Amino acid sequence: MKVLPVILRPAGPGPWRAPAITPRHGVLLALALLLSVGAAQAATGDGVLSVLATLWRWTPLLLEGFVFNIAISLIAMAMGTAAGVMLGLGLIAPNRAVRGVAWFLTQFFRNAPWLVLLFFAMFLLPFEFRFWGIVVPFPGWIKATIGFALPVMANTAEIVRGAIQSIPFGQWEAAESLAFSRRRTLWTIILPQCVKRMLPPWMNLYSLVTMATVLASVVGVTEMLTLVSEVHAAEGGRPELLAPLYGYALLCFFLYCYPIGRLTLRLERRFQVRI
Repeated sequence: MKVLPVILRPAGPGPWRAPAITPRHGVLLALALLLSVGAAQAATGDGVLSVLATLWRWTPLLLEGFVFNIAISLIAMAMGTAAGVMLGLGLIAPNRAVRGVAWFLTQFFRNAPWLVLLFFAMFLLPFEFRFWGIVVPFPGWIKATIGFALPVMANTAEIVRGAIQSIPFGQWEAAESLAFSRRRTLWTIILPQCVKRMLPPWMNLYSLVTMATVLASVVGVTEMLTLVSEVHAAEGGRPELLAPLYGYALLCFFLYCYPIGRLTLRLERRFQVRI
């Protein structure tokens, strides 16, 4: 019995494995943050406790911005996943026109720079809607979330297509021999098996989206990176605080995304396809 990965890799000159990230890398990152604090102390003559006290004083505000980053990523993933599943089903549709439209949308949004899509959503979508004299504001963070949901949709569509096509074709034939319709076969036999195959790459995509949410600061959304800049300005713009503040933001994202990456690796090993 051979064991194949969930997503088959093309044959190459030899096996390749990505370097594993271990908890010691997190320790090294924390040490780098402490070194930046020490550098700030050396540059100003203030004690290390003074720099740490500055970080501690602004921690509630910075964590509030970080939670907002997470909220944007979760909403973008929910919107993009719902649309991506439908788009992925369009990629395997029997109708050639539907497949063509789905393929174009997938390739367009998958290969477009995320920052360009973010600017597209921010400045081409209206700032408010008017319904019978009632003005409904359309805040910037929602438009930014839509901007992130577009590449999520395209990448999710590819994940869905790959998972469906990884199911042996014999299962389609067996279902057809039992008088199952294509729709019934897809929803009751094929897709339930695809969920565990789609979960690891989907979680990887979520980590990427979470880290990419800092791009929202470029278009004026007040999230963690924006608050880091505001905190730095509130502290007088001291250059020696740049490394500690941005290192603190980096540590927050690492501590959030690293467990997701480890869980993804465990799921990949658990959901290996045995043939």
